[in-house]
Amino acid sequence: MIAAARQAAYIEPMAGHAHHQHREHSGDKLLAEAEHVLSAAGEQWTQMRADVLETLADQERPASAYDIAEELGKRRGKRVAANSVYRILDLFVRTNLANRIESANAYLVNTHPGCQHDCIFLICDDCGQAIHLDDDTLTDALREAGRRHGFADVRPVVELRGLCNDCAS
Repeated sequence: MIAAARQAAYIEPMAGHAHHQHREHSGDKLLAEAEHVLSAAGEQWTQMRADVLETLADQERPASAYDIAEELGKRRGKRVAANSVYRILDLFVRTNLANRIESANAYLVNTHPGCQHDCIFLICDDCGQAIHLDDDTLTDALREAGRRHGFADVRPVVELRGLCNDCAS
C-alpha cells in the first residue's frame, strides 16, 4: 500500500482511458524525461542512476539486476554491485521509469514514463522477448474484480507466456 501511494504521488493516473496515446522517449530524450520524473518526485538524478537507465534501455530483452550490473561494470571498467542496481531499479519501478517482469525478476525500461497504467506483458518462453501492451479495459475489470472480493489498492500484474512469431515459425 505504501509503494502504491508513493507511485500515485509521482505520476497522474490514466484510469478510465481504454485507448490513449503515449509520448515515447528514447536516447537523450528518455534520459531527460527520467531526470525530470525523478526531480519532480524529490529524488536526485545521479550519474549512477543515469548509467543504470541507459544500460537498461540498451537491452533487447528484459534484464536482471545482475545483467545490468555486469554490463555496467564492463562499461565503467570496474565492478558494480548488483544490490546497488536493485535499489535503483526499485526506485525506477516506483517512479514508472521501468517495469518489472515479475515471473522473470527482470526489468524493461518504460519509454513513456509520464503515463501511468497497468501493463500487460507478452513473454516468449523460447527467446525471452517481452512485448508491452495496454488494455485499460481489461486491467480495470481485473481491478474491479479484486475490489468485489474485498481487496483494496489492487494492482493488476498480467503476464502472458507463449511463443513469439519468430519462435513459433
